[in-house]
Amino acid sequence: MTKQKVIVVGGGIVGCMTAMALVKRGCSVTIVERNQIASQNSGESSWAGGGIIFPLLPWMYSAPVNALTNSGANAYKALSQQLQHETGIGCDFDQSGMLLLPNFDAEAAQTWCAQNQLPIQAVKASAFGVQSSGGENAHWLPTVCQIRPPFLMQALRQWLIQNKVTMLERTELVPLKQTSELNTWQTVNGGTLAADQFVVTSGAWSFELLKDTSAKLNIKPMRGQILLYKPQKNLEQIVFKEGFYLIPRRDGHLLAGSTLEDVGFDTGVTEAVRNEISAKAEAIMPALKGMPIIKHWSGLRPGTPDNLPTISAHPTIKNLYLNTGHFRYGLTMAPASAALVAALVLGETSPLDVTPYVCKK
Repeated sequence: MTKQKVIVVGGGIVGCMTAMALVKRGCSVTIVERNQIASQNSGESSWAGGGIIFPLLPWMYSAPVNALTNSGANAYKALSQQLQHETGIGCDFDQSGMLLLPNFDAEAAQTWCAQNQLPIQAVKASAFGVQSSGGENAHWLPTVCQIRPPFLMQALRQWLIQNKVTMLERTELVPLKQTSELNTWQTVNGGTLAADQFVVTSGAWSFELLKDTSAKLNIKPMRGQILLYKPQKNLEQIVFKEGFYLIPRRDGHLLAGSTLEDVGFDTGVTEAVRNEISAKAEAIMPALKGMPIIKHWSGLRPGTPDNLPTISAHPTIKNLYLNTGHFRYGLTMAPASAALVAALVLGETSPLDVTPYVCKK
């Protein structure tokens, strides 16, 4: 039987995991990436994100969002072990737990965690070595995990190379025009790429590629800025407060972020946001005052209403599939959404109900 030839458009975490899922199903896969896969200069959220494998406040999201985040989060321990074993590259997967500082809906949190068998415990913030301007009544989620996105991307890249995935990097595609069936796609340099199936996983850039064929694909870039510290005494757990997080790394670094900015494709960083993030970080962890900021960067998330991605066949173009628009939770959702779109491409039974993620005409 001839292998299905599939082109995956976009080489971020979602694209790489989609390629991985297709390879495991016997497909011949090519990834087309406008920058370089696993590059810190791509501007994509795949490299730039914090790496929390959890939807922060899941009781605020819909069941379809949580179906993907729960399934995806449950896959990471085994995935990181597989990548370490097969590539020799560690991803720094760590069950560090997460401390929720007020204000948040404690009753909703406890109800959701009970319904989803997720441990949660009422605690005092000071017991964890942090300060809380909203009061001492915090909640501890001990099973929340994290991973290091740059390390994960490097491991995925190496796995894909070892499994003979073709990588066309620094290759940009022409925005797609309406057609009944997609067999080839043109590059901006005049090349022609042919495949049996195409999957768009281009994150924040997806709408630019598909706007003439998918007017209702509601995706736009949302910038997030992050600071990096290396404190003398680091936290032992993730801390989250009203949309802001501190993430300790195993090597002693500490991430502080992140913003949600509607500034188009601008990947710049600003002094105003630097000051805003550092002030929030110092309010929780006063020892950071006067500490040097080692790095300040940004990434672009694919913003969507209600954080709901599109994972479906294209509504009008045969051989074209979409796996995009994961907004803040591309990392957490990636294993589940990759399995979903791979099943769609190959006509397999879907592991989850795909109805909520269908692209509208």
